[in-house]
Amino acid sequence: MESNQITVTKPFLPPLEEFLPYLENIWTSKRLTNNGIYQQKLEEELCKYLKISYISLFTNGTLPIIVALQALEITGEVITTPYSFVATTHALWWNNIKPVFVDVEEKTGNIDPEKIEKAITNKTTAIIPVHVYGNPCNTEEIKKIANKYKLKIIYDGAHAFGVEQEGNSILTAGDITTLSFHATKTYNTAEGGALVCHDIETKQKIDRLKNFGFAGETDVIMPGINGKMDEIRAALGLLNLKHVDKTIEKRQKIAQFYRSELKDVSGITIMDEFKNVKSNYSYFPIFIKKDEYSISRDELYDKLKEKNIYGRRYFYPLISQFEPYRKLDSAKPENLPVALKMADSVICLPIYDDLGINDAERICKIIRKIVN
Repeated sequence: MESNQITVTKPFLPPLEEFLPYLENIWTSKRLTNNGIYQQKLEEELCKYLKISYISLFTNGTLPIIVALQALEITGEVITTPYSFVATTHALWWNNIKPVFVDVEEKTGNIDPEKIEKAITNKTTAIIPVHVYGNPCNTEEIKKIANKYKLKIIYDGAHAFGVEQEGNSILTAGDITTLSFHATKTYNTAEGGALVCHDIETKQKIDRLKNFGFAGETDVIMPGINGKMDEIRAALGLLNLKHVDKTIEKRQKIAQFYRSELKDVSGITIMDEFKNVKSNYSYFPIFIKKDEYSISRDELYDKLKEKNIYGRRYFYPLISQFEPYRKLDSAKPENLPVALKMADSVICLPIYDDLGINDAERICKIIRKIVN
């Protein structure tokens, strides 16, 4: 990789000298996994930081969605969004559940509550909305619909670490919320993820499901899976948690710079900032209107790559356009006009804690130069 290459994100890594004492303790204890002390400590610290009651750690961010569906015994059909990373829907497939796609809101990228109710059938058992880019879903409207039809709600909060609305964590909405701690996220454990729930009984069930279904040394009471987080990742998570507020603050400065520099560029649309929302600045999406900007999104994407700047088209193509799902009735393009429009026009610009303002300025100059 060239040293002057600017990627859409870079993982935050703490100073190596801070990590070494954790590794020395692990080497001394020889406890690498199976609910070790660092995993227990990380769950405790995350509950405090995220203002939640219960959390269960996983080895990646996809297994939590799969396990959440098992924990809530979801079957039949689940209403979800096509505008997300494909793991959201793959988890349904792995549980032999039919995904039903509905369109999204243009202002947030989140599932449109007005479209949910029309998609409900006698086979619908749950809704999986996604807090896209960390933008809070309309949780109150979704809750009303779920209560009316007795549906479970599993929020995909992969982008939503630490996001709060009016001082409250958005991770407390719904029955369960999933998290990703992948290297690309604002907070990472290299690979990792979690489930957030509201009562000890659900946490115990989740913890058994992620450990082969064991309820003791010799009792297996359910068909579980191996989803446990190891001690090395948990240690990295503990250390990164000490730095996460500073990394978010640095991301915020980049986001504010982009907003200032690109707000008046013809053909560029930027999502409005939410009022009363504490963001984690996971992504900075812009949307290209070709007729006003003079070139298409893909042409801009390629021109940036020519300059060694690698944004990402999150989320393109739509999940509904991938081979496993495109034949579903709900995947028809005419059912998803807003999601298609967003997928065909979005570029997420580079944003990470050590991205320099000079680099951000260079990106903005390229974008402005094209339209001018």
